[in-house]
Amino acid sequence: MNVNKYDALLHEREQLFTALVENNPDLIARFDKALRHVYVNPAIEAASNIKKEDIIGKTNIEIGLPENLCSFWDNNHRKVFETGQEAIIEWSYGSPIRYYQTRIVPEFSKEGSVETVLAISRDITSLIIAEKELQLKTEEMLHESERKYRDLIENLPMGFAIISGDRYVYVNSALTTLTGHSKEEFAKLSGSELLSFIHPEHRNDIRKRLDARLNGRPESNPYQFRLLNRDGSVAWVDGYSKVLEFGNRPSVQVIINDITERKKAEDALKEKERQLFQSKKLESIGNLAGGIAHDFNNILSSIIGFTELALDDVEEDSMIEDNLQEVYTAGKRAKGLVAQILAFARQSEEELKPIQVDIIIKEVLQFIRSSIPATIEIRKNIDSNSCIMGNRTQVYQIMMNLCTNAAYAMEDEGGTLNVTLKDIVVDESYSKNINLKPGNYIQLTVSDTGVGIPSDIIDSIFEPYFTTKDSGEGTGIGLAMVQGIIKSYGGKIIVNSSLGKGTNFTTYLPVTRKRKIQRQYIPEQLPKGTEKILFVDDEAPIAKMGSQGLESLGYKVTIRTSSVEALELFKSKPYEFDLVITDMTMLNITGEKLAIALMKIRPEIPIILCTGYSKKISNETASEIGIKAFAYKPIAKADLARTVRKVLDEAKSSS
Repeated sequence: MNVNKYDALLHEREQLFTALVENNPDLIARFDKALRHVYVNPAIEAASNIKKEDIIGKTNIEIGLPENLCSFWDNNHRKVFETGQEAIIEWSYGSPIRYYQTRIVPEFSKEGSVETVLAISRDITSLIIAEKELQLKTEEMLHESERKYRDLIENLPMGFAIISGDRYVYVNSALTTLTGHSKEEFAKLSGSELLSFIHPEHRNDIRKRLDARLNGRPESNPYQFRLLNRDGSVAWVDGYSKVLEFGNRPSVQVIINDITERKKAEDALKEKERQLFQSKKLESIGNLAGGIAHDFNNILSSIIGFTELALDDVEEDSMIEDNLQEVYTAGKRAKGLVAQILAFARQSEEELKPIQVDIIIKEVLQFIRSSIPATIEIRKNIDSNSCIMGNRTQVYQIMMNLCTNAAYAMEDEGGTLNVTLKDIVVDESYSKNINLKPGNYIQLTVSDTGVGIPSDIIDSIFEPYFTTKDSGEGTGIGLAMVQGIIKSYGGKIIVNSSLGKGTNFTTYLPVTRKRKIQRQYIPEQLPKGTEKILFVDDEAPIAKMGSQGLESLGYKVTIRTSSVEALELFKSKPYEFDLVITDMTMLNITGEKLAIALMKIRPEIPIILCTGYSKKISNETASEIGIKAFAYKPIAKADLARTVRKVLDEAKSSS
């Protein structure tokens, strides 16, 4: 390329560069080492309102720029001259104010030194304004978000709190409602008062959880505890906690959810489950009782029946009569015991009569004295002869169970069995404490100085089958039966115990004004007859006892110990008998089937059906079959005599 062409190309490029710079909206200026302007583009003229010829060759201060702006520019230009490094700076100028971003670029000589600097400034006012507007909008949105978040927290149905250090820095309205404390009162709480509204039983645990959270140790969520309200109410809550940074210090965020109603529902469900479980236990007791009741009542029938026959013939006021009276009393008590077991299993009510409790207590204490260790002292303070409406056998069971349990607790170390009985008036205030109707009661207290009952099982001691005794020493139905009897009387039993110090059972039984004491067996004038009776029972002693008892009243009795033989006899002589008395549970042909078979042969034959226990037949079903009377064993001679006479007389009147 020749010189002319090269110069022409260079000139063309300079013209192009000049055109670009001259027409550029950015402010472009070149400075020499003396910080004088050696070039400015038209944009600078327009921005400063100073002509180009008044700028070239002059410094910033010489063209009349403010001193602070001149100092700012001169310092930045010198720095680029000294370092040879370009710089980018932002500045503002004018009124209304304009914002600029300037790039200062070093321009080097052939020797490599900085000869001039080129300053290119761009107006960024619109960007700055947009940025400020965006920042303002962002702040407004942040404030709005914080307001919405605060409103959300404030209106939560759950309690919310932030604990920082040892103080509450925020609580919401729900927490103030749960506790009855205002926000101002929360703000004043600190130290030992920080958890004052938490139930005392839970405070230590909650304090440990908070400390663990603040020290970075994990704690499970949720955890249940109780809150105390200023009005005295108590609420069960679920607590959730989380560590957060608040004010450059570790803090704990706590959420508290009221679960009182859920807890009540859960407790109600548990109670239903407990009742269902208890009903299953009672059902099993009923099945067990039903299985043995028939055979046991057959034995009692013989004991009571033959004793009655002997008492009719024995010499009055003799030692033999006294002994027989004891046998008769024991038999009647055993009869009542079986009836009570069945009643307990069936949850039915037995007939209640006025009974004098002090007499039974003295009998029981006399009885157990010979059966408990000599190391156990019995002390009694009987200061009441009031009567209650009850069942003698049931009250006997109450005393026996309480006293034998007390003795068991002192079996190894010995001790003192204290029994007190006194009259007491339960007034309105006291009745609320023990949940009992106001009125007159007898208070029976049985206490011991034994090992005591652990607190974790004391609430279970009245449950059926619950026992702490070794296998073979207890069934676990004693105290359940005691509580059931007392409740059915309208009374209450309360237990208090301390480990190593003993146990105290206090029983309240309502007093009745009636005073009628049960009497021993007294011979009486019983209805008699001469009719012929077929007596059927597969237990030979009962058949023999029934025959003797009825024959002593004048009846002619034929006995059979086989239902098959009884049916064959009746088939051969259907009009030989005026009445049939048959047992319910027998081999081959049961009592109700035998009755049906007999009535097919002779429809008008009166039949009495006896049983020790049966779930299959009742008075109603027996009557539907056509049976004239239905009775439970063991039947006393007087009851049997009246039932037989009644059935025979009714049969005669209807014929």
